Amino acid sequence: MSHKKAAGTTALGRDSQSKRLGVKLSDGQYAKIGSIIIRQRGTKYHVGANVKRGNDDTLFAVKTGLVKFTTKKMKKFDNTLKTVKVVSVLPVAAK
Repeated sequence: MSHKKAAGTTALGRDSQSKRLGVKLSDGQYAKIGSIIIRQRGTKYHVGANVKRGNDDTLFAVKTGLVKFTTKKMKKFDNTLKTVKVVSVLPVAAK
């Protein structure tokens, strides 16, 4: 007879690290050149004026200014309209 209980396996205990996605600068906040505005997977938010999209769909500022969130109707490939969120940076003088 064994004197030690056998160690069992578990299906739990494995989870990926959080990727810290989401809005980093909200509406009306000041953004410098290169500031990350939103980290996202896919295009939940779309590019507006003075904003560019990175390889991982991150939106970042191209000019300094105030962040502005708006909505806009975009035509999809099947000619239906979809309301999308658009992020822009409105240029102001540097602080």
